[in-house]
Amino acid sequence: MKFKKLVTALLFMPAWTMRAQTTLSMTGEYYLRGMTEVASGFKLNNDSTFQFFFSYGALDRFGTGSWQVNNGKLVLNSRPQPEKDFAIVTSKAVPGNQTTIRIIDNNTFLLPYIHVKLTPGSDQSIMTDNKGMIVMPRQSLDSIALLFEFCPERYSTFSIADPTHNFFEFRFEPWLMEVFFKDFNLGVDNKSLYGKHPLLQGTEFRYNK
Repeated sequence: MKFKKLVTALLFMPAWTMRAQTTLSMTGEYYLRGMTEVASGFKLNNDSTFQFFFSYGALDRFGTGSWQVNNGKLVLNSRPQPEKDFAIVTSKAVPGNQTTIRIIDNNTFLLPYIHVKLTPGSDQSIMTDNKGMIVMPRQSLDSIALLFEFCPERYSTFSIADPTHNFFEFRFEPWLMEVFFKDFNLGVDNKSLYGKHPLLQGTEFRYNK
């Protein structure tokens, strides 16, 4: 019995050693190269977690999750992406002949950068003003879709249950700036990663260790 256990341990030792060596050799910080005015990269940790960062001017975004190497590719996954990046605070009917949509946040810098699409309405989005507001002639709405200009990968759509409501207030969710990963693959070669970027267009980016 002891002999069988010893043989089993010896058989599995090479695979375990290979995984440990892969983890050890992959860990470290990888920085995006060849992009002016953009700072971005990944940090791969020994415990198979990672951090992602992206900085462009005053905009900073981040992401976290777990990593593994599968068939020679680095595969990144994070927690599931929430359905919406905004939360509705107020939906009500108020006196007057106007429909008002308002975004509230302590960081007033963000308020003028919200794209709003209304249904029914045109396909064109409307931008909030410096106070985070849109005021228009009163109309009955079926839905309101919101998108933050610096997170252009997703709209948050809200159905309007009561068509008589003409005042709507929204706030940002805490994860607005978070970047989510689902089976995001990068190639691996000598001390670098290559492939797509989660936020930038294109397929040929390189991250050097």
